[in-house]
Amino acid sequence: MENCPKCKSKNFRKDGIVKSRQRYFCKDCKHRFTVEQIGKPYNLKKDALILYLEGLGFRSIGRVLHVSHVAVFNWIKSFGEKLDEFRNPSDIQVMELDEMHTYIGQKKLLLDLDCC
Repeated sequence: MENCPKCKSKNFRKDGIVKSRQRYFCKDCKHRFTVEQIGKPYNLKKDALILYLEGLGFRSIGRVLHVSHVAVFNWIKSFGEKLDEFRNPSDIQVMELDEMHTYIGQKKLLLDLDCC
């Protein structure tokens, strides 16, 4: 925060919090204002979620997007917490399939038959 947006004065003070954002009061022009939201854009956070769902790790996502891996972890965690609000446990059916294990298991079985 550098200047009052109305009179460009540097003579201001904190004046409470409104909707989780710091509010300021200019002592010269008596104008109350808040600053732009600090943080990364929503689209960057959404891209991190997409990369996570594609299987990349937190550190890899951080390197690709040029952000901290801790920030990526916190973004993914907050997306997950928001998802819990919409999730209905009775509607979830889980099925797990591991194709690679099945393939290796069959290949091993074929090798055992060739040996005998």
